[in-house]
Amino acid sequence: MEFGKLTDYLNTLEEKYSVHGLDFKVMKGHEVVYRYMTGHSDYEKKVPVTENDLYDIYSCSKVITMTAVMQLVEQGKIHLDDELCKYLPEFRDMQYDADFQVGKFPFEWPSSKSRLAPAKNKMLIHDLMSMTSGMSYDVASEPIRRVVEQTNGEANTRQVVAAMAEMPLLFEPGTHWSYALSHDVLAAVIEVVTGMTFGEYMKKNIFEPLGIRDMYYQLTDKERARLSAQYTKDWTTGQIKRDNTMQYRITKNYESGGAGLTTTVDEYSKVVEALANGGVGATGKQILKPESILTMGKNWMTEAQMADFGRTGKVGYGYGLGVRVLVDQTKSKSPVGEFGWDGAAGAYALVDPINHVSMFYAHEITGMIEAYSEIHPTIRDLAYEGMGL
Repeated sequence: MEFGKLTDYLNTLEEKYSVHGLDFKVMKGHEVVYRYMTGHSDYEKKVPVTENDLYDIYSCSKVITMTAVMQLVEQGKIHLDDELCKYLPEFRDMQYDADFQVGKFPFEWPSSKSRLAPAKNKMLIHDLMSMTSGMSYDVASEPIRRVVEQTNGEANTRQVVAAMAEMPLLFEPGTHWSYALSHDVLAAVIEVVTGMTFGEYMKKNIFEPLGIRDMYYQLTDKERARLSAQYTKDWTTGQIKRDNTMQYRITKNYESGGAGLTTTVDEYSKVVEALANGGVGATGKQILKPESILTMGKNWMTEAQMADFGRTGKVGYGYGLGVRVLVDQTKSKSPVGEFGWDGAAGAYALVDPINHVSMFYAHEITGMIEAYSEIHPTIRDLAYEGMGL
């Protein structure tokens, strides 16, 4: 294996994109074949990146939440075709914005002032998983703001998700694809089905079996001190500036299934490592069956939904149950069936169940579109080239 080109590329990211620090780990089977850290976790203090740095991984959290849902599907406690209202009755009678056009920019999220129509289709569990539920990603909606205010910022996961049921949909469930709060709602489903808090379930059924001890939905001051400084890119000026905003940790008791996790590269890697190896982690514990992994990692999109998903810019990919799924071999050096996701601050997860390869990359800059269109595909392909695959 020869990873010189990959290392050279990673060393260009600070000058080319102002990536202040990064960490990248590649595994084949249960063996680490490549690991590289460079830069600083805090530009101002010039603290070098270390393996102990914590990262807000945002939507890379979704891969782990989907793993939990599939565990419950395996146990027959949830079925993919179940209606959401079976578990959360507040979602029984939904309305959608009759004027909202998926893919039209700029846009405004629907509100109670929109021209609303009753939804005929019920949201199904697999609609939530595949982002075809019709929900929006409006974390600043009036219902969410109200429950935060009414509870003095202490609302729990069920309370916040109940408020989401008051938010109008973008479209009839099952008809289009749009990135949404759907996976946050599934965290509440997990709570209803198991009788545990979402965080308790994740700790007992995923974190502990894989030997994960450094993964959090809420941070103490001790953990916050290890958090890599977050920056944001101004879309107008291109300037990179410090910004520690984390809008998805809605209250101090909320555990977000869609974007709530903070962890290290080593700890997250234990999850994708297991998924790439038939669901079995380095501990020898199995968190998911191979057939469940294949169900997650197949394309669930209709032609119309693929057109919606295509606007994300993930060339060669469709979308499965919470993950991008490679469907066009000519667009990547990874094989068809490779899947994973990314995060708002630049994290990137890859699972290849065919070659038993897993990757996890982290940096902390929000608003940097180039991370998804340029950096992630490049490090993916250079890593496969380095492995000779």
